[in-house]
Amino acid sequence: MVELRKSSWETLGGLPIPAYHIPNDSVERPGSPPYTRGIHENMYRSRLWTMRQYAGFSSAKETNERFRLLLDRGQKGLSVAFDLPTQLGLDADDPLSEGEVGKVGVSSSCLQDMRDLFDQIPLDKVSTSMTINAPAMVLLAMYCVVAEEQGVSSDKISGTIQNDILKEYIARGTYVFPPLHSMRLITDIFDYCSQFIPKWNTISISGYHIREAGSTAVQELAFTLSNALAYVDSACAKGLEVDTFAPRLSFFFNCHNDFLEEISKFRAARRLWHDLMVSRYNPTNPRSTQLRFHTQVAGVSLTAQQPLNNISRVTIQALAAVCGGTQSLHTNSYDEALGLPTEESATIALRTQQIIAEESGVADVVDPFAGSFHIEKLTDEIYTKTKSEIDKIESMGGALKAIEQGYQQQEIHTTAYRYFNEIERGSRRIVGVNHGMMDEYIQIKPMKLNPEVAQQQSNRLLNLRNDRDSEKVDIILERITQASADGSNLFPLVLEAVRSDATLGEIMNAMKEVFGTYSAPSGF
Repeated sequence: MVELRKSSWETLGGLPIPAYHIPNDSVERPGSPPYTRGIHENMYRSRLWTMRQYAGFSSAKETNERFRLLLDRGQKGLSVAFDLPTQLGLDADDPLSEGEVGKVGVSSSCLQDMRDLFDQIPLDKVSTSMTINAPAMVLLAMYCVVAEEQGVSSDKISGTIQNDILKEYIARGTYVFPPLHSMRLITDIFDYCSQFIPKWNTISISGYHIREAGSTAVQELAFTLSNALAYVDSACAKGLEVDTFAPRLSFFFNCHNDFLEEISKFRAARRLWHDLMVSRYNPTNPRSTQLRFHTQVAGVSLTAQQPLNNISRVTIQALAAVCGGTQSLHTNSYDEALGLPTEESATIALRTQQIIAEESGVADVVDPFAGSFHIEKLTDEIYTKTKSEIDKIESMGGALKAIEQGYQQQEIHTTAYRYFNEIERGSRRIVGVNHGMMDEYIQIKPMKLNPEVAQQQSNRLLNLRNDRDSEKVDIILERITQASADGSNLFPLVLEAVRSDATLGEIMNAMKEVFGTYSAPSGF
């Protein structure tokens, strides 16, 4: 018997609410394949979605203060933003990091940074999502070691690493290694975590950045699910059984302004992923066919003009994500088009989720828009168009081959160009931008970053290298280079390197000795 959040369910006016409606036996039940109506029968009646706020800036210490503030105010999960050098596997004192340390996320070059980041945060009680891709293995290893130091073994920690490199080649650009070597690192993570970190989501296959780059809802789903198939194929080719890793695959989607289309998109995604997994891999564990996803509302939809209007946009988008059955949700802050969120704006974003959960009534019923003629039609249409696009990519040899040809990149460019032309012409109205405009004096003061963080990080790394056992570090780095060449699983060696105080950049450079680096062909 699943424990429910309330003993009785009724509307504000006292009318009883059933968990869901089944008008006849032909209608799908929530929690049953193909999961159009949700992967759990009771959905939010038994447990609300995980409320996360994406945070990371300047030093680990300052980011830790924001984490603890949000946890104190009711946030249930952490979501870490790393700065650009960290995302590219560079140490803060690398010449290529100059001017970028701590700017768009937290700087994390060494184990001490990770200790500071999660100081006084019990890692056996908090689920942590880390938006990190090319160096995902190294950051997860640091997290595991910090958990160990807290007395929490790796089999007890829970969370997600994004670890989705294919969308980096398509839409975002923070790749380091060539595609095939990147895929090897991902399957190494699948393999290791299935044995030793069983509660960890080893990948968050992301449509978010694809949508932010300008794709349609159908393109977002098609490119994301095509990437997911490539990861499953790669893991199976490595010899992994699909049921050993597929239950820990997770997804990360955008939620844009078209309220009804977004609800339908999430419903179609669940059904399509189930059907693809069953037809291609025939798993025996039902969880291998269930699409679990995190949602972030659309950052690209936020406007610098009349920024308080963004609270309405975020609310509409968050409501669509909940009505679509998300497992986890981040709501953007209204001032993000101007700078990093302040404490006030981040709190309002969190309160938006709490109001939806506790006051709107939509969390009291499973799949609240089921049976709507429009929603069911949109769900079917998105399913069909997405499946057709996936088939086209498969005919090109799969996601990786299509990426190498620049197919997804060009399709996104074309769609984005059309969208912004519509705004320029005024045929698509954006309030405050080309409609409902007015003279305004913006009084919002964006949060200021610590200007000394780069020098502080450089000093920390200098002291670290002076104090550690350099010979021990050199030996383990050489072993990582050897394993990069011979195909051994790299995760245990990266863990050992982290425990020896090797830095992020040093570990990545040891892999570069074999893997090299990658630059996209001109024009992509």
